[in-house]
Amino acid sequence: MKISSSSSNSTAIIILLSLVFATLSGQCRGGDVPLQVGFYKGKCWTADVEAVVGSVVLAQFMKDRTIAAALLRMQFHDCFVNGCDASILLDGNNTEKTAGPNLSVRSYEVIDAAKAAVEAICPGVVSCADIIVMATRDAVALSGGGRYIVQTGRRDGTISLAKNVDLPAPSISVSDSVKAFAKKGLNATDMVYLLGGHTVGVAHCSLFQDRLYNFQKTGKPYPTMDPSLLTALRARCPQNTTVDNAVNLDQNPLSSMTVDNSYYRQIILHRGILQIDQELALDPLSEPTVTAIAKGFDFSTRFGQAMIKLGTVQVFTGKQGEIRRSCRATNKPHK
Repeated sequence: MKISSSSSNSTAIIILLSLVFATLSGQCRGGDVPLQVGFYKGKCWTADVEAVVGSVVLAQFMKDRTIAAALLRMQFHDCFVNGCDASILLDGNNTEKTAGPNLSVRSYEVIDAAKAAVEAICPGVVSCADIIVMATRDAVALSGGGRYIVQTGRRDGTISLAKNVDLPAPSISVSDSVKAFAKKGLNATDMVYLLGGHTVGVAHCSLFQDRLYNFQKTGKPYPTMDPSLLTALRARCPQNTTVDNAVNLDQNPLSSMTVDNSYYRQIILHRGILQIDQELALDPLSEPTVTAIAKGFDFSTRFGQAMIKLGTVQVFTGKQGEIRRSCRATNKPHK
């Protein structure tokens, strides 16, 4: 179900916003300035900052629909390390970009283009951290997900270190994943919905090849994988090859580019690609939520709520951080 401007959805939007503001307390790093809906209204004269970003995303999306998956991944990887401060965008030796899990993060050019567009209208006003969140929301909506409302007012961080990147691995257990999300102020239900970002995007064979041939060094494949999927994946990911092919995380070919609940239906059918994906449907901590999402019709709304909550993790607001002139370089002078 998509969020629209119809009166039937007005109540849902109000409820969504109340949930959002309830999560903001304690999320800012040392500051008491909350994020706001419409933070940039009137700050760029008559320009609608969110519409400017949205037009850039639309132009990029028309050329490459996979930017939705890329931007979802970018926001997750940014917010999970030092909070939502655009530190993943900074170039340089030993920055977050150079860490192993981030080497395949892409679509930086979308953020660059959006930043250039807003800088041309009102320089030094719109943060790169906010652009990531706005651009991701727009790409999700273009991919069939609900257009959720985002708050803005984040400021950009100035520190980006590869050694700080400690993202959950694809083989993490559900219980350990719950703990990792809890450290970011996100609960188990948030975790299940946020991993639903795998409704779009791909995974490379190297991330799950052990599940096809030698799961946990048993010499056998993952025990409950759907046999037809196993056959297909082995053909796509043969042993002893130097080519690291990619496969869709949502194995329903009719919806692998659409933000919907198909991913959950697939993992219930034992057609999960990554270990954490499949175990969401098997572990008692997450299985009831997965089943409810697979059977329900409110995925877009609830996914949007989870993305909004993710966007509040350890944000800089007020006088903290900075507004970068370039998303790839901090304004701080080099020592």
